[in-house]
Amino acid sequence: MRPQGFEIKLTPVTVVSMSTPNPLPYYLGAPLWANKDWKGGFFSNAARPADFLAEYARFFNAVEGNTTFYSVPSAAMVQRWRASTPAGFRFSFKFPRTITHEARLQHCGADVRAFLTRMEPLGERLQPFMIQLPGRFGPDSLPVLARFLEALPMDHAYAVEVRHPAFFTDPVCRAAYDRMLEAQGMDRVIFDSRPVHSATALDQPTREAQERKPRLPVQLDVTASRPLLRYIGHPVLVENRRWLLPWAAQTARWLEAGLVPYVFLHTPDNREAPALAQLFHALLQERLPHLPPLPVFPVQDGPGSHGLLL
Repeated sequence: MRPQGFEIKLTPVTVVSMSTPNPLPYYLGAPLWANKDWKGGFFSNAARPADFLAEYARFFNAVEGNTTFYSVPSAAMVQRWRASTPAGFRFSFKFPRTITHEARLQHCGADVRAFLTRMEPLGERLQPFMIQLPGRFGPDSLPVLARFLEALPMDHAYAVEVRHPAFFTDPVCRAAYDRMLEAQGMDRVIFDSRPVHSATALDQPTREAQERKPRLPVQLDVTASRPLLRYIGHPVLVENRRWLLPWAAQTARWLEAGLVPYVFLHTPDNREAPALAQLFHALLQERLPHLPPLPVFPVQDGPGSHGLLL
């Protein structure tokens, strides 16, 4: 029997549908939607911070919501996010660090309920929530993770990211972790930081990314129906092509197998994340020519535009 610790009753949400041009069979996004450096390129020149999410959602159909890792948003902010996105948009919000890193998933039922209730107005846009665990959360803590996941309300989808090396290099630990996620119908986050670590750290954003992003072996374990890739890119955009080619091939295989992949693309300062998404989708189209094109950026929508911002 499932523990009742975190169970909450969700009020049905009536979603007003907005048109979504060129629907994709997979979800593509960046780690954030608010980047002032995107003005005049990915965003229009006139875009204000309050416009950023709506302009982001005209191109991307998902976002990796890092903002909730640091703080729970206000109720008014959640309503603004809903109003700024079409019904088919997906937020993959991270659980707050007070739950994952400070409480380490223990004695935090009230915090979990408060967080999920606060996000509830986003309705179907909420999937999957991301549970990112610190590197010190190792195999000895698997029973804690199992109890936590079993107690989560199943109204939502979840993906879990571990960073302890044993979950990648120890076959027994890896298999035990995968079996636990499979039993819960939850996805294992797939993490690739090789591109950023292959770069020469010539600037501060690259140095900071190399310090923050762990070096972990890449694994392709799929434990549910939504394989979620977090790709930490090389700071030089064209250098990502050789790293993205295998991921485009893998994403094509997932799609052909009936899965629904989520692909989140980072660069050290995320200035080039939209162009990186264009590159990835172009490579995927080479594998799956029937895929619709991505919308153009404002700077590309006019005379003299030349396609990819490369």
